[in-house]
Amino acid sequence: MNITLKQAQAIIEKAMAKAKEINTKMNISVVDAGANQVAFVRMDGAWLGSADIALKKAKTARFFDMPTGEIGKISQPGESLFGIEHSNGGLISFPGGLPVINKDGDIIGAIGVSGSTVENDHEVAAAGAAAI
Repeated sequence: MNITLKQAQAIIEKAMAKAKEINTKMNISVVDAGANQVAFVRMDGAWLGSADIALKKAKTARFFDMPTGEIGKISQPGESLFGIEHSNGGLISFPGGLPVINKDGDIIGAIGVSGSTVENDHEVAAAGAAAI
């Protein structure tokens, strides 16, 4: 299964609505099951440097099929995945990336959000992912 453009656009819309609701400006990236970017938006005034972070969060969530914040927990010194952020051309191991799961429970892509606190990034990503 793979995310469609229509689904990716719906995810972006829900994520943008949440970002506006909490009064923040975000970069939002949606990737397909192969971790290829399908849709992206940089809200007016969002940090330019966060565009790359949003894409890497989405890819990280898809590469490992788990929230990026969870990867952060197991990539600390002494943990089993210490140093993993240096693999795959650079990963992001803090919150804001989530797998996107369809109604049948299949992972069809991922969302990555960056531009505020990691708590806000995660909240916006969760709102987007819930669109499916």
